Amino acid sequence: MDLSWMAWTLPTAIFFISIACALLVMIIWAIKAPQAPRRGILGLETTPGDRLFISLLGSAFICLGWLAAFGSPIWGGLLVCIIFGGMVFKWV
Repeated sequence: MDLSWMAWTLPTAIFFISIACALLVMIIWAIKAPQAPRRGILGLETTPGDRLFISLLGSAFICLGWLAAFGSPIWGGLLVCIIFGGMVFKWV
């Protein structure tokens, strides 16, 4: 398989492995302790999987905004993403 079209660097690999691990943890969590949807601050009924999706999608936009505003490196954007993800899992 020719994967030369994409720059498979260590940070890229860590990114995709992290998302795969998060999905695996969510699957195991859902099997071991199924949770009913809950209504959060936005009035949406969400499961932990929904909250993971919302936090990943929001984090992508946060990182793009960080790059547009400040350029790289995006360590500050990563910190904002972590805080955002915690807020999503806590309140959404």
